[in-house]
Amino acid sequence: MASLLGQWATYPNIATWYAGLIKPSFNPPNWIFAPVWTTLYVLMAYAVWRVLRGAGKLGERRVALTLFFVQLALNALWSWLFFGLHNPLAGLLNIIPQLLIIVATILRFRRLDSLAAWCLVPLAAWVAFAVLLNAEIWRLNG
Repeated sequence: MASLLGQWATYPNIATWYAGLIKPSFNPPNWIFAPVWTTLYVLMAYAVWRVLRGAGKLGERRVALTLFFVQLALNALWSWLFFGLHNPLAGLLNIIPQLLIIVATILRFRRLDSLAAWCLVPLAAWVAFAVLLNAEIWRLNG
């Protein structure tokens, strides 16, 4: 669901607004985003499934899952802030805490299931890269 919500804001703006932005030299080609995000969402789904079905104290799982779903909501919201509102600064103000919550989720997942935690590491790496990309797009177009 989060993926679809984000796509509704993103895709209509790629060939129009986003195409007109000045982008840094390290900006990936547009075609790379779909397979990367598909892979990340599969890994996220697997990770959360492992935590949902796993053992552990209910309170500990509840905290971990709350963090997971908060970062997922921020992920979907980022598309609406950045693409939907055409506002790289709003996207940046979202994605920085999003990254921190992803890291907190990894740490909480690790207490419950190390494989689930490792499944979120690529997400943290990609979102860290996205923070840099978002910041540079804001700086270049600010």
